[in-house]
Amino acid sequence: MPAIRSAHKVTLGIGGARRNAAVALCRNGEVIAACEQERITRARDAGMPPEGFPREAMEAVLQIAGCTRADVTACGFAEDGIEVPPDLPGLRLPHHLAHATAAFLTSPFREAVVVICGQSVCPEVAVFMADGSGIRDLGWPWQGRGFTGLYSLLTEAVGLAPQKDEHRMEALARQGDGGKGQDRQAVSALFALERDRLSIDPNLAERVATLMSVRTSTSMSFATRQPGVAGALQAHLGDLLIEFLRGVRAQVPTANLCLAGGLFYNTNINTRIRQSRVFDEVFIPVHPGNAGLAVGCALAAIPDGERPSTGTLVSPFLGPEYPETETKAILDNCKLSYGYADDGELIRDAVEALRRGHLLGWFQGRMEWGPRALGARSILASPSAPYVLENLNAFLKRRDPPRSYAVSICEEDLDRWFDGPSPSALMQFEHRVKDAAAFSQIMSGPDAPIRVHTVGRHPPALRRLLTAFGQATGLPVLVNTSFNGFHEPIVCTPRDAVRVFYGTGLDMLVAGNFVIRK
Repeated sequence: MPAIRSAHKVTLGIGGARRNAAVALCRNGEVIAACEQERITRARDAGMPPEGFPREAMEAVLQIAGCTRADVTACGFAEDGIEVPPDLPGLRLPHHLAHATAAFLTSPFREAVVVICGQSVCPEVAVFMADGSGIRDLGWPWQGRGFTGLYSLLTEAVGLAPQKDEHRMEALARQGDGGKGQDRQAVSALFALERDRLSIDPNLAERVATLMSVRTSTSMSFATRQPGVAGALQAHLGDLLIEFLRGVRAQVPTANLCLAGGLFYNTNINTRIRQSRVFDEVFIPVHPGNAGLAVGCALAAIPDGERPSTGTLVSPFLGPEYPETETKAILDNCKLSYGYADDGELIRDAVEALRRGHLLGWFQGRMEWGPRALGARSILASPSAPYVLENLNAFLKRRDPPRSYAVSICEEDLDRWFDGPSPSALMQFEHRVKDAAAFSQIMSGPDAPIRVHTVGRHPPALRRLLTAFGQATGLPVLVNTSFNGFHEPIVCTPRDAVRVFYGTGLDMLVAGNFVIRK
């Protein structure tokens, strides 16, 4: 007997074929669920499995939505290496169109220009116009390597792995804080924007190596030079990208900008674009890279006439959620001693632990979609706790010192403590602190910016904790980093959280209203 389809119109989207495979689900034109394969299989940055389809992530989003495979009317994808199972109606979509769809239809805009910076598909830079009548490729005449590909070249030039360590390049550049006079002058000769192409010195790697080996004083070590050069390289690339965006703005009728592509995981570049005011409003989806194609493909697979025609903000909390009964069963199965607290007691206990300088695992509600910890799967700490950076680096992350960490703050408190774009609900922008003494324990340098996550109404539990911590300490800010072990994906299930809690230097775990202490 054939399966009976539900009345709901369900589409799937697949993204991240080469790295970080993911699946998203739309029901009746709305993004309902999204999940990365790595969160389920626990293999970090997992691309497509040998069969070419992320079945585990698909099953997760179907379960979240209360659907079955028989309910799926289309399964969109936009990359090579994806093999849709024969029982699902596969739909191949243009790569850049899927990016543009993800960026525009999850934005707050009724019209916008979408700029895509990638490196896996030509052209590496593309421009789309999006409004109620559709999403149209403007056919921008870009030639050759784009800004994302250039950033990978720069990553390799400073001694890191291209298409892998770009986040480390960003962190290194943050320590360098944009580079200084001589470095900025030197790197400006290495690459330039010539209308719709980048002119890149063929000896770029050798010239960067020379810059990093130069000693301007006997006290300046290689380790000191490297951040300065990295900062100058990133700053110059940002200058050229803003110059390009000015050219785009001159030819489009809208002052709204959506950005898509892996380059826009970079918070420094995002901040510079936002603060340049080339466009009045700037939106970056929570997952701008190829994993985020899952959302764009799920939306683009909706038939014409049924697809949303303008943007609607989508929650970043699109992953699995676990009821208290399941969490309790896991804790009991692990034979753990734990407590249960009501909301008020829970917040008081958490504040007291944070004031003591403890590291807190925070597991609440639906898991985040995307690489940022936004208060559902977070590790939290007091920004004024002694040695907080050292403890996070040594006992949890094993990151290169002195790597800094992001902070969370209630949206209405941002302007009192930081200078920078508001809001920053997806942790996509950098800010300058107004009181350096209050944040001296977590800054990687005296003038280094900090990534900031602003909390509005959601997630409510983190908002209550920030408010209570501020009332208790006078500083309504918490260090917030992703809840994961060494070189692992962010935790997904309560069992993942328990394993990381006992396998790292965390002091306390809050899972829903359950509390576990060491």
